[in-house]
Amino acid sequence: MSARSERDAAYFTLLRAREEHADLLTYRELLDEELRRLDGFVADTRAMSERLPARLRKPVEQTTRQMLEAVGRRRSVVEDERRKVEQRLVDAQDFVEECEADVARLRG
Repeated sequence: MSARSERDAAYFTLLRAREEHADLLTYRELLDEELRRLDGFVADTRAMSERLPARLRKPVEQTTRQMLEAVGRRRSVVEDERRKVEQRLVDAQDFVEECEADVARLRG
């Protein structure tokens, strides 16, 4: 492989690494947004149920409970993914730095 080809390959690898890191940042933001949305939905649902007269609340409670359990399961999955993305971000940043060093070394 020629020196130019090696530099080009290293440079394009760096670009892909930066893109992956940026994508992970966007993903983390979306996960955070989803957690806020779910929390708001749960709070709104509970507040709405509390406004109902007690005699009308009972028929709604059964489906509300099931829905909140489902939201809780989704929240658990999103939280788990949110924890995982942190390590992926660290790894992606390390790879970007490694690629930057390779590009700098090959440029001389």
